[in-house]
Amino acid sequence: MTVLVSAAIDEDVEFERVWLDDASWVDVARGWLVGPDAVHSALLDRARWRQNKLWRYDHWVEEPRMGAPARHGFGEPLHPVIPKLHRALEHRFGVALSGPGVALYRDGNDGVAFHRDRDLRWLDDTLIAIVSLGQRRPWHLRPGANRFAHDLQNKGATHDISPASGDLLVMGGRCQVGWEHSVPHVRHPIGPRISLQWRWTSRRGHPVRGPSYRAPRNFSR
Repeated sequence: MTVLVSAAIDEDVEFERVWLDDASWVDVARGWLVGPDAVHSALLDRARWRQNKLWRYDHWVEEPRMGAPARHGFGEPLHPVIPKLHRALEHRFGVALSGPGVALYRDGNDGVAFHRDRDLRWLDDTLIAIVSLGQRRPWHLRPGANRFAHDLQNKGATHDISPASGDLLVMGGRCQVGWEHSVPHVRHPIGPRISLQWRWTSRRGHPVRGPSYRAPRNFSR
């Protein structure tokens, strides 16, 4: 039986807002979660991790990270602090969030390329909140204008948040319209990182067209 060590929210932590442009921002709260290593250990031990696969043109590709449901067994949260995080985020930002999603980056070989969260469909006004647990590693943002600037350092990234264990970052406004984010691969040996993610969209504006990240991709005919 796993003994769950307590963790808590630091109510006095400072939120720093980084404006990416006139309508896109990222809030960063360093050390928002107190006792993050206990939550990290509990999730590593208790989550039902699975390897997702994506269909890409003519074959299946393993996604370079793992995912898991946020609850264990009969609806029990993986750690009792997770519902508290959810409620605190909803209270601060005044919206009803979906989630959390849970992702595991096992080592430096795992990562996710630059992307927008198109699955939200309505991107004009969104929130994506991420609590990082475990290994600190790069977490990049770049403007959409740099998407094809392959000669630029870090593939055109202009910001590196690099959240440590227990840090919270929140992308808001039009961030999913004009900006992309990534967790780049790391060449040197590093330990596992887990992210908890919550999402919200205002459903205002025009929904994006085209397939989502997880949709199958096939050759044109």
